[in-house]
Amino acid sequence: MINDFLGSCKDIIIEVVNKLKSSDRRISLAKIAEQYGYGSKTLIAKEFNVGRDTIRKGMLELKTNKPIEDAHNKKGRKNILHKLPNFYNDIQEILESQSQIDPKFQSERLYTKLTVKAIRKELTDSKGYTEEELPSNQTINNKVNALGFKLKKIQKTKPIKKIEETDLIFDNLKKVHETIKHTDRVLRLSIDAKDKVKIGYFSRGGKNRLEKKAFDHDFGNEYITPFGIINYNNNNVDISMIESKLTADCIVDRLEEYYYKNNFKDSIDVILINSDNGTEGSSRRSQFIKRMVEFSAKIDKKIILAYYPPYHSKYNPIERFWGRLEQWWNGELLDSIETIVKFAESVTWKGFHPVVSVVDRVYENKKKIKGKILKIYESALNRKKGIEKWFIILKPEKCKRALLEVNNL
Repeated sequence: MINDFLGSCKDIIIEVVNKLKSSDRRISLAKIAEQYGYGSKTLIAKEFNVGRDTIRKGMLELKTNKPIEDAHNKKGRKNILHKLPNFYNDIQEILESQSQIDPKFQSERLYTKLTVKAIRKELTDSKGYTEEELPSNQTINNKVNALGFKLKKIQKTKPIKKIEETDLIFDNLKKVHETIKHTDRVLRLSIDAKDKVKIGYFSRGGKNRLEKKAFDHDFGNEYITPFGIINYNNNNVDISMIESKLTADCIVDRLEEYYYKNNFKDSIDVILINSDNGTEGSSRRSQFIKRMVEFSAKIDKKIILAYYPPYHSKYNPIERFWGRLEQWWNGELLDSIETIVKFAESVTWKGFHPVVSVVDRVYENKKKIKGKILKIYESALNRKKGIEKWFIILKPEKCKRALLEVNNL
């Protein structure tokens, strides 16, 4: 019957009508249905593979001569971000603050022991959400997986040892990091040095689409040490390739250079530095303490040294960047400093490329400070009771007094 009505052009008519969009298509179907007559809605809907309501809607548009505006965006369930715009960012912060990177840097995946129930509790306790406005546990679980956080029991990601102060140190770090979120006058930096990178035609165990051949041995004595600074305020990364030894002087010189290069003089009041309490940047390294006291006095800013506990350095944010960098270049032949710099500049971190420089200054690490002078520098430090080695505040006023006392000796 419909074939007789549409004639030999049936397939052409169906093809043309189906290429129309929205109101034009509905009105065309309505006109065909009106011409067909009784029972047209069912037959036309079947032939054109549409619903009868589509034809009814077209007839109404044809009668009123007013197209009905489509509202596809109002259909279905709305994304959770319409209701809670910061929901995903808050989950990311909770997970990253309590996660570890793959210890061998073989992937960028972060491992966490947090369950969905624990994440939900953290959202209500620390982020201010109510149970009523939070989505289901399944929705939270889906987002956690999409962010790359997998709930796995992997022995290698667990710290080998734990000292008595570990929990106290992490509790203090959490409080400090939460507090500074409410101000833009605190510059939070994560600093650390990567393991030495051997320069030469050596295989790093990675893969490459191009055929490249490395030496059949790993002999060689030419190295470079990457030292990194992550600005947690904007996720920018600054890398210094150190040709000499990485010393306390070298670390503080990089911090000073970073401060002046980015012109933080008028934009911040406090510098918070996260580190892993390594040898040269340790809170017990006399030359490092001396230089940090001088740095605080020089820039007239309060400096907070917030260290991660022993055996937990992988919680330091800069470690995640080192994992990304290692994965990025492990299939390449790092045969020169220029090659290393170019690859470091081409990696991306949270949408940005690092700023990379080479430091060719020669540093020596045999500097010693006499006990009497060291006590003066120590008097400028405010060490937190119970975790004296892992949390220190330097106030510029006390630092200036200490330097004046040293100069008067």
